[in-house]
Parts: sequence; structure tokens; C-alpha cells
Amino acid sequence: MSNYLCAEERIKSFEEFHRTPAVEEQSRHASRCMSCGIPFCQAGALISGMASGCPLNNLVPETNELVARGNLEQAYVRLSKTHSFPEFTSRVCPALCEAACTQGCHEEAVPTKTDEATIIDYAFAHGLVTEVHPKIRTGKKVAVIGSGPSGLAAAQLLNKRGHSVTVFERNDRVGGLLRYGIPNMKLDKRTIDRRVALMEEAGVTFRTNVNVGVDVTAEELKKEFDRIILCCGASNPRDIAVDGRDAKGIYFAVDFLKEVSKKLMDHDYNSKLVMSAEDFSFGSLKGKHVIVIGGGDTGNDCVGTSVRLGAASVTQLEMMPAAPTERAMNNPWPEWPKILKTDYGQEEAILVYGKDPRIFETTVTEFVKDKRGRLKGVKTVKLARQFDKKTGRVSFEHVEGSEKELKADIVLIAAGFLGSESYVTGAFQVAVNARTNVATEDGSYATSVPNVFTAGDMHRGQSLVVWAIAEGRAVAKEVDESLMGYTNL
Repeated sequence: MSNYLCAEERIKSFEEFHRTPAVEEQSRHASRCMSCGIPFCQAGALISGMASGCPLNNLVPETNELVARGNLEQAYVRLSKTHSFPEFTSRVCPALCEAACTQGCHEEAVPTKTDEATIIDYAFAHGLVTEVHPKIRTGKKVAVIGSGPSGLAAAQLLNKRGHSVTVFERNDRVGGLLRYGIPNMKLDKRTIDRRVALMEEAGVTFRTNVNVGVDVTAEELKKEFDRIILCCGASNPRDIAVDGRDAKGIYFAVDFLKEVSKKLMDHDYNSKLVMSAEDFSFGSLKGKHVIVIGGGDTGNDCVGTSVRLGAASVTQLEMMPAAPTERAMNNPWPEWPKILKTDYGQEEAILVYGKDPRIFETTVTEFVKDKRGRLKGVKTVKLARQFDKKTGRVSFEHVEGSEKELKADIVLIAAGFLGSESYVTGAFQVAVNARTNVATEDGSYATSVPNVFTAGDMHRGQSLVVWAIAEGRAVAKEVDESLMGYTNL
């Protein structure tokens, strides 16, 4: 069941392409949830190192039953007990709940993610969504550094408890990854503004354009606040260190997506102005050949964005081989299905350019420059996967004779992230692990520095919005208990 606009329509603008189905249709699908015996969908457990079911432990059958009965008001009450921001995950979550759905063993999984969208859109449309305005304040002050999903979730609950919460954001607008890491067509930024306005009315203070560790010191915050929560994300992008890396025309995907999103907001969401703009740092994409390095969600977002900006061609390079189209024998349900997914950006590229943009098992060996130092192509080589039986390690070797050169005017590096940024962790002098994530004891969110906590990607590494929200809620509980001696969150 898809609630997307068709590709022909959605590429015409940066407007959000999600559409909420009719309540009657959604009710019919939700009713299938009642046939389930064991709801793996709400487990949020790790199986074979992969998440299975909702990390927020949303009580999915209870919620779906209310949708099936057409009682969306009570469905919202039920969902909001465990979930801070259904309006975000119902648009950008890969639906871990659906992958673990028992019905999905034999037929289409119950579309719980779409149920979520139906519930929260109804709730906002009927004025049901509010934030708690505490009648009594505790006198405790908490600083949240970073306004992504984990920071917002932590701020929401701590404010609800009665603590005075200030959220610091280095960008010009609140939202972090939600705002600048996800294109508007997947998550309309006005959705973020709507929630932030409610939180401000309830007493949360947001300070934008404040780069903690640069504009304000860690020591200043420690003196002013009783507790500090670091929710700065895993925003250190992985680079491609090959010859020609200094060529003009190579950008990190996160910078590219941020610039397009900012331009759209600065132009009051006028897609036509943005799609015709030529004053990006990368100029205009019209008539240009774009290569995206990386096969994850960010790479797909770069493909979809490049299509809308009129690129002459878009090619996406992936190191890994293409996943199978069906579950392998060693990937049984309810594990996360490791199968080939053609996402919205790739669908759009197929429509516009007539072929799948992805080239699998391929890496870049050199960026080719012209005499002016501008990018004009990339040299690639095929990769062969090698398994070492003695060590159990997998390596990728270059396939001799498979070298190619692809034309390229713009390269977007979407190769993932290496962890937290050192200027923040250094400012607070918190211990980090080998992956530069902020270190804590297992099951805890307290850092090595007293009264300083962490959550989200900065704590667990690059992950999903739903995990960030779950961590934000969990750290709020731990911080509250450290302040009050007990917690009712």
C-alpha cells in the first residue's frame, strides 16, 4: 500500500509527496492487525544485530484496533503515550514495525506507518495535539545541545516534568537532521515549525545561531544549568580520499541537501524559484551530470533532489552488491529484511533518465580535473567481495580490467558519517569510544563528566529518527531522576 504521489507529479516540486489515505481505507487495513497472535511489531529488539519492531515500543495492535474502529481521537491518545512526534516518523521512518509484522509472513504487512500518519494528521486537523504547560516549575535548569529528534524529545519530556529547558541550535532554524538532513518532499519543514511552536508555548526556550563550543563555552553552560544533554548528532561526514579530491565540484551530501532546504525555506517554499535558481554554491544543476557516492537514504535523497533541480543525468555508486529481491534463507522473519529496495529518488531517476541510477559493487579511484581544476569525470573500478575463512572478515578487492571513467560535473559524497564532531566532545571533555561516539555505561546516558548526558546519533552513531526519539525520551527519564531522586516520566 503506497501513500505517495506518482513520480510524474512529485518531481514537479519540493512539496511533500505523502498523502494520507481515506479513513475508511485505512480502517480496513488496520483491521487485519487483529488477526495477529504475537505482536513482534512493538518489540524493538535487536535480532542478529538488526532492529526488529518499534524502538519506541508503541503498542501497535491497540492503536490499530482503534483505527479499525474509526476512533482516531482515542488512537491519538494511545499513540501519544509512547511517541513524541508521530508526524516525523510517519513520513521518514523505514517502518521497523511493518518489517516485523506477523501478517507480513504471508501477505502485505499491516501499514502501521500509514496508520500513524492518519492518526497524527487527524489529531492536528482537529486541534487534539497539545504540549503540557507545567503548573509547577521545579527550579531546575536543563540545557539541550542540538535540536534534532533526540534533543526535541528530551526537551519535550523534561519541560512536561516542570524543568526549565533551553535548546541550543547552531543553525538558523530548529530541527537539526529533520530540518537540514531530510529534503522537504519527504518531510515538510512546516511540520517541524508547527511542533516547535507548541513547545515554545509550553515553555521550552530555543536559541538558534548558537554554536556551543564556539559561541558559548562548556564551562559557561555548566555554571548556568543543572544538567546538560549533548544531542549534536553524528555529523562528521566520511570523505573519499583519492587523487583529485581537491577538484572544484565535489560536495558532501549533507551540505548539498542543507543548502537546497535553506533556499526553499528562504523563498517561502516556492519550488519554482528554487528549481530555477542558479546561485547555489554548486551553480545550477541544469544540464550537468551528477554522481552520488553512497547507497543509503542520504544518497537516495541526493538523487531525488538532483532530479528536481534538472540534472542531465544522475548516477549513484554503491560499494555493496545489490541485495536479493526476496529474503535469503539466512535472513528469516522477523529479522530486518535485507532485500533490494527501489526508493522514491531511484524511481524518479528511472522515470526521467530511463534507467536505474545505481551501479553496484563499484568504487571511485580518482576524481578527474580539467586544466582549471574543475571536476570533469570520475574513474571507477568494480569490486569483488572476498571472505577470509580464518578471520571471518570480508574485504573488497579491485577487479582487474574493470576500470571505467564516467562523466561528472558534480559529485555528492553520501558515504555516511564517522561520528560526533571533536570540537564539541573536546569542549565538554567527555570520553568517546573508538567510533568517536560519546561513551556511556551500557543502558545509561550519563557521560564521563558529571551532570553531562548524551543521546541520539551522538551516543549510538548514525541511526534512524525513531531511535533518536527513543533515546531522547530515555535520557529525559535519566536526567529527571538525577535531578529529583525519582522520576515519573
